[in-house]
Amino acid sequence: MSRADLSKDPEQVSGMFSQVARGYDRTNSILSVGNDQLWRVATLRAVDPRPGERILDVAAGTGASAAAYAKHGASVVAVDFSAGMIEEGRRRHPGIEFVEADAMKLPFGDDEFDAVTISFGLRNVSQPRIALADMYRVLKPGGRLVICEFSKPPRVLLRAGYRVYLKRIMPLIVRASSSNPDAYGYLMESIEDWPDQGTLSQWIRGVGFTRVAYRNLTAGVVALHRGRKPVDAAVRAHVAKRRATRSPRPQGGAE
Repeated sequence: MSRADLSKDPEQVSGMFSQVARGYDRTNSILSVGNDQLWRVATLRAVDPRPGERILDVAAGTGASAAAYAKHGASVVAVDFSAGMIEEGRRRHPGIEFVEADAMKLPFGDDEFDAVTISFGLRNVSQPRIALADMYRVLKPGGRLVICEFSKPPRVLLRAGYRVYLKRIMPLIVRASSSNPDAYGYLMESIEDWPDQGTLSQWIRGVGFTRVAYRNLTAGVVALHRGRKPVDAAVRAHVAKRRATRSPRPQGGAE
């Protein structure tokens, strides 16, 4: 696996996730010291799924979050680019609709979903701003975006301690708990390379979302981002005109 840089190879990343699909959720729970459950609950509350709504869960993995949304009465579509994750998700949650697809080329029409969410997957997309623009496209006017992603702890000492955990402690845990330590080496690097909360907020606003905000979870190790697709047709037309004159930069790194 190549290093987690701005030239992520989608086929390599997809293949890596397929290899770890069966034990992915268990290993993540160990590595996060159980905090992944708290992050999932916070994301569920932010998405606020309601009966009759249609929700798109991008980079859905094995479908744990998608299943939680469905329990609240929403109609959920789970998308992932890893065939192995899709296979495992269908095995665990036969009632959920799983679709193998690229986050940058979502196979859905405009204005289809009441909410779009992605948890810990945006940093694995080679061009995240293009993915954000496509999430905007498939949302209904007034639809909500929720992103849960690793971030940068704002306090210097905590950030330094977190870096030590990623570089020294996490590899030891991975070697003991994962069948594919190299895959988690990529994931550790992708966390380090990912930009901070403010940069991701800029990207979200840049593709047209309004009411953009975030809150830190676990002291900023993770951040929960939100946005809305404008209801006002004039605002959406302005966004479309702006995007027609300038496309998102092709690279995925910080500006």
